[in-house]
Amino acid sequence: MAEAELDIGEKSAGEHKQEGTSPHSTSAPSVNAKPNNTCLELVLKVRIQSPKENDFIEIELHRHELSYQNLLKVSCCELGINPEQVEKIRKLPNTLLRKDKDIRRLQDFEEIELLLMKNGSSEWIQYTPSLTEKSCYNSNAAKMTY
Repeated sequence: MAEAELDIGEKSAGEHKQEGTSPHSTSAPSVNAKPNNTCLELVLKVRIQSPKENDFIEIELHRHELSYQNLLKVSCCELGINPEQVEKIRKLPNTLLRKDKDIRRLQDFEEIELLLMKNGSSEWIQYTPSLTEKSCYNSNAAKMTY
């Protein structure tokens, strides 16, 4: 009986040692760890399809508000365009985003392109405003620390 109790005692002491070291290794902050507020937001790279301009801007969407309409609204606000001008939203290189479920599958830093409506002459609307043409203040982005 005493040997059996000793084996149990040794086993639980070994488990205790593992449990004791485990929290220390996982609770230590990583050098590359992101701030907690980035878990609440999805960061996407967005641009307007244009043969002249191929730069992206980064936008932030709240993860609990991921919808097609919200992506369209925030993207258009940040890019300074009217949502009625957007014909399609594409995840690069070649996937059309059509519904809320598609938006919820997006991951951080994926590249999104807005395709604008064609005008009467069947050419793409060439509208690439500068960032100062229409201000769009994102108070959540302003509060973030990097």
